[in-house]
Amino acid sequence: MPTLARLTRGWPALAVVALFALPASAAELRIGLQEDPDILDPHEARTFVGRIVFNALCDKLIDTDEKLEFVPRLATSWTVSDGGKTLTFKLREGVKFHDGTPFDAAAVKANMDRAKELKTSRRKSEVKSVASVEVVDPLTVAFKLSEPDAPLLAQLSDRAGMMLSPASFDKPVGPKPICSGPYKFVERVQNDRIVLERFADHWEKDKYHFDKVTFRTIPDSTVRLANLRSGQLDMLERLAASDVKAAKADKALKVDSVVGLGYQGITVNINNGARADTPLGKDKRVRQALSLAIDREALVQVVFEGLFEPTAQPFPSSSPYYDKSFPVPKRDVAKAKALLKEAGVEKFSFEMQVANAPVDQQVAQVIQAMAGEVGFDIKLRSSEFATMLNAQTAGDFQSTRVGWSGRVDPDGNLHQFVTTGGGINDTKYSNPAVDKELNASRIVYDVPARKAHFDAAGRILRDELPIIYLYLPAWIWASSAKVEGFVPNPDGMIRLANVKLK
Repeated sequence: MPTLARLTRGWPALAVVALFALPASAAELRIGLQEDPDILDPHEARTFVGRIVFNALCDKLIDTDEKLEFVPRLATSWTVSDGGKTLTFKLREGVKFHDGTPFDAAAVKANMDRAKELKTSRRKSEVKSVASVEVVDPLTVAFKLSEPDAPLLAQLSDRAGMMLSPASFDKPVGPKPICSGPYKFVERVQNDRIVLERFADHWEKDKYHFDKVTFRTIPDSTVRLANLRSGQLDMLERLAASDVKAAKADKALKVDSVVGLGYQGITVNINNGARADTPLGKDKRVRQALSLAIDREALVQVVFEGLFEPTAQPFPSSSPYYDKSFPVPKRDVAKAKALLKEAGVEKFSFEMQVANAPVDQQVAQVIQAMAGEVGFDIKLRSSEFATMLNAQTAGDFQSTRVGWSGRVDPDGNLHQFVTTGGGINDTKYSNPAVDKELNASRIVYDVPARKAHFDAAGRILRDELPIIYLYLPAWIWASSAKVEGFVPNPDGMIRLANVKLK
């Protein structure tokens, strides 16, 4: 029998590599991410790209589809009773976690207890209304609520509803998360890659077609696209707006896009430690001046080819909760200067954190230039995305150019960021009137009644500006033309069910 050495003698080395790489590449999907996810623990995590990884790794009780309607996952059905104070789930039979232990009602209770009680949990405010969880039988679980909670189903369609193996709770989860999703964790190399492999015992395994899924962290959008074109990636999230035209013209590529649910803006340190003690943090007039210094229309034209939508609100204009009485404010240099003069800081320097991705850098530089014409001297502090968020949590920031990927329910875009003790309230902003309105919005299900509460809170927040909203992104994905079956979703997630490589 001829040996491999004899068969390949005289062949170029590159051809040999390519020949024997082909079967492996057909069994692997490689996805380029703009940032490195933070901790891989759904109860502690906060990054958008982490949610993309979790969608392959961790099944949820329920999910949303491309129409933003709730669909069954680990829960096959749910009912609300007791005047909105009991939420009962029927669970899927025969589901296993990646460690082989069974998923059941007791596991749901253990996960919800951990989400509420873990000291470092970021889900606490999301599930605050859950007073207790009762195991009715092995496949039935009842959430007993302290009060009706309109956004709770939406929270359970995201990280709060992701189920981890309770057997893994005796040690830190992040280094090796054990869930029940279609793919299980293999390895992570920080700021480089996260590798998952097919979970052979998944309850829906026939819909998942890759033996391995690798997420690569590539902050530079140009490099990310170059890797896609060269075949080193099969798909990428957040194609730069400036590259859309060229990517659409490339027959080897495919571009998908959809209007998103989130926003981008500037988060200001109001009361989170000593670094909040600046005119920007302590005087709303300074924040108002910064907002007026920014031409939002010009910003999206310059950086995003006009593909994104300028805003000064946390909800997309397509949302029924969008306040049509508050249009996007026009840039007003004279008024901004007058506000700074009134605040006694006609010339003022402060630091703005910004992620090291080129598009984020460009946005920050445009803001820096516009604000400079008013009297602001913005010092940009660039770092890796997860590092930037850690500094924000710790109060080691004066302002951050950051945003939010958005949630199906409007509560998810606002409550946890601006209410006293909110799970992602890194500004430590606190206003009882805002708390009252946003807490009240959670206990009513009628849309007009809820909107009245959001509008009232919005009027206060637009005056005090702990967060300065700038624009509403669209999600843009690029992939090899060989990728088929991907369905764009307004939440920006990559769901791998029925995705294949031709």
